[in-house]
Amino acid sequence: MDFDYFRSNEGTPTNNSRQSLLASGWRPFNRELDWGFLWQILYSDSRELTQKSLNLASNVADILGRNNYAWWANLLSVVSENTRYEVEKFWNYITPDPQSPDHRYKDVLSTETPIVQFVSRSSIPIDYVLNRLQEITVLRVLGVLGNPDIITQYHSERDFYFPIDRFISWERLDVINTVYAYWAKDDVWLQIDPYDRGRRQYTLMAKNLAPLINKATYDLAVMLSGYQSRVGKVHSQFNIRTFPADIQNFTDSVQQAILNQNQLAVVVHGQPGTGKTVWTQAVAKEILVPLGYVIFILDHDAIANFVPPTYIERICIVINEADNLAQNRASEVAQYNNKTEHILSLLDGTLYQSVIDDSGIQMQQRLVVLMTCNTTERLDPAMLRKGRVDLIYEFTQLFI
Repeated sequence: MDFDYFRSNEGTPTNNSRQSLLASGWRPFNRELDWGFLWQILYSDSRELTQKSLNLASNVADILGRNNYAWWANLLSVVSENTRYEVEKFWNYITPDPQSPDHRYKDVLSTETPIVQFVSRSSIPIDYVLNRLQEITVLRVLGVLGNPDIITQYHSERDFYFPIDRFISWERLDVINTVYAYWAKDDVWLQIDPYDRGRRQYTLMAKNLAPLINKATYDLAVMLSGYQSRVGKVHSQFNIRTFPADIQNFTDSVQQAILNQNQLAVVVHGQPGTGKTVWTQAVAKEILVPLGYVIFILDHDAIANFVPPTYIERICIVINEADNLAQNRASEVAQYNNKTEHILSLLDGTLYQSVIDDSGIQMQQRLVVLMTCNTTERLDPAMLRKGRVDLIYEFTQLFI
């Protein structure tokens, strides 16, 4: 995605920045009198209202009553910058502030954009890919929401708004200070904070972001596999109904378990060429994606560092060649890494549900783990016990 940022305001004085805002379409926000708000002030803070009203009247009377100036000079002083400042200060007191986010909203999702990748030869770009996924999610949510009801920005002691009928895209919006946008229908706020070199941080705030995130992440898949890591869509070479009849029957059992359980782990094993990997692709595309699951395909390096994102409600993890990962800890090879423990804690739920926000999306999070291996003999016995792996099936026929 290409980002076209306005950079004319960088490093320029305040007045030039204000002119830049006006030139790029922003307009001064004029506060309007709200009789309900004024009655609230009169009812709850009548003493302060009276004092401020008398102070303003006194200032105007002093100007008009000066004897050492001509009457027309006194009249001009009424509209001077100092008097205007006092009038605006009083007007701002008796009129409501522009709408602003309620930072008590429990659902918050942030991303920097564009994401910068930092990868060395000694590490896989797992953080970059997960950050990229979060960026895509936020931008897709904004696409689902469409145009907001209001866009505001405070700069140089003035409130500005951007006319919605002139709004084109968030990337083309001139952002000098913090920008707020609001969608009344969905009760969602967006906060945009500018960084240097045209980078920004987008923060979504709402009482319930889950429905929007589910729509935004539909059909997304993440592959974490060394230097081939990327975010895209699931591709399946074969349809489930092209597999042998026994595998189709097993697939029906898997589908029913997915519908009934919040957490499910499946192991399929068999000789190379029996279609284990392409079966996981078919299940992901035909069953899990339509149900709103985001697919994560992990290799040996990624599984040791992967923690399911907390903002995604339905997650499927595909682990190929699991017998090379969750090896029997009694073997010498398995003692040199912690991948077995990591997979076990993932299956138990202790990895990502030991500490959760009881008001957040994790309370409803569903997890499906699909694992393939050539043989179950090398798997750690603790992984195959009941409660960790729900379904095990052997693929016996060569699949072409």
